[in-house]
Amino acid sequence: MDNPTPVLTSSPPMARIVFASVLGTIVEWYDFLIYGTAAALVFNKLFFPTFDPLTGTLAAFGSYAVGFVARPLGGAIFGHYGDRLGRKKMLTLTMLIMGAGTFLIGCLPGYASIGVWAPILLIVLRLLQGIGIGGEWGGAVLMVIEHAPANRRGFYGSLVQVGFSVGVAASTGTFLLVSTMSDASFLGWGWRIPFLLSAVLIGIGLWVRMRLAETPAFLRARQRGIARAPLLDVIMRQPRVFLAAVGLKVSEVGWVYVITVFSIVYATGRLGLPRGLVLDGILLAALAEFVTIPLFGWLSDIVGRRPLYAGGAVLSMLLAYPVFWLLATRDPTIVILTLVVSMSLTHGMMFGPQAAYLPELFATSVRYSGASLGCQVSAALSGGFAPIIATALLGWTGAVWPVSLYLVALGLITLVSVLLTHETRDIGLDAG
Repeated sequence: MDNPTPVLTSSPPMARIVFASVLGTIVEWYDFLIYGTAAALVFNKLFFPTFDPLTGTLAAFGSYAVGFVARPLGGAIFGHYGDRLGRKKMLTLTMLIMGAGTFLIGCLPGYASIGVWAPILLIVLRLLQGIGIGGEWGGAVLMVIEHAPANRRGFYGSLVQVGFSVGVAASTGTFLLVSTMSDASFLGWGWRIPFLLSAVLIGIGLWVRMRLAETPAFLRARQRGIARAPLLDVIMRQPRVFLAAVGLKVSEVGWVYVITVFSIVYATGRLGLPRGLVLDGILLAALAEFVTIPLFGWLSDIVGRRPLYAGGAVLSMLLAYPVFWLLATRDPTIVILTLVVSMSLTHGMMFGPQAAYLPELFATSVRYSGASLGCQVSAALSGGFAPIIATALLGWTGAVWPVSLYLVALGLITLVSVLLTHETRDIGLDAG
């Protein structure tokens, strides 16, 4: 164990900590999520044009999934150094990596210009995005909950999670604006605008984050002694907790990417709904989560993390079939309400408490590694492949009932994981 002596500083106001963490998370998620929308609308045409439409869409979603496959790598790398060197330094680095990858995607020539190098470079840049976001989530939530009062960790942590919804709203809204162009302009250059805007957002986010102070919990843990291999400690000494952390996320992350990515393909391609209507629905669903995610985070401070999480898992199973029946009505009002309600009751109910729940399962000395890798392994297994699996099942059977069955299975895994964990609301973060 290493034992450098830390300098314990007074904590800055929670408002500044939350603002900096949320703003940075918004920028990171905006960068990561615009790729998913572009994969559904653009990349199959510009980077994989030699395939038939279904295969091209699957190939585009495959490049999208690469970012999720890279997320555990980012979680492992930044988790290790975040537990050894601190949360703040890693948050600055993840933002730089993400920003570089996103901006360069906006500059990338298509297949017609550079041939096979276009999809290859696209995948490399997506890998950079995945590594960046893989280290982002753990550091951002720890920066907040390790500063927060013990009885408000669920609420303050959920505010960081709102960064995801703002990122969804910003990325969807940006594409909604540029998609009003003619198809020729949109495919020619309009789709690049959301990616190039990232440079401005990254600059603002970096300036804010560099003003943060290290968390008191980390400074105290460093005084007691830093683990030489925190990731190994998690896997070897807490394998059950680590696997439960993976399982806790699979339903939530699978649902949100079925709604925000697969639904675009299904609703526009199979149901013939206007692209703008679906994007409007996703945008409104994300805006609704500005309220529902903090609400569920606040409730988790009152009733506990486990009851809310179990409720979200059960609702995710109950809604798995009705969500597609309602979309198939093609009624604009029903379509939008379906997207809004289902996203809040499946994703939001679990995602709100998650920022406190997962980190609270691990001791401070390994918290960044345990929470981050558990989250990112699950995101890779469920989130990244959910649109591919759903699209493949739809293409194979011509129906959406297998997609619903897939969502039910994910909900069952999460429910079992909740039952295997203990309530964490009242634990001290320095315990263990």
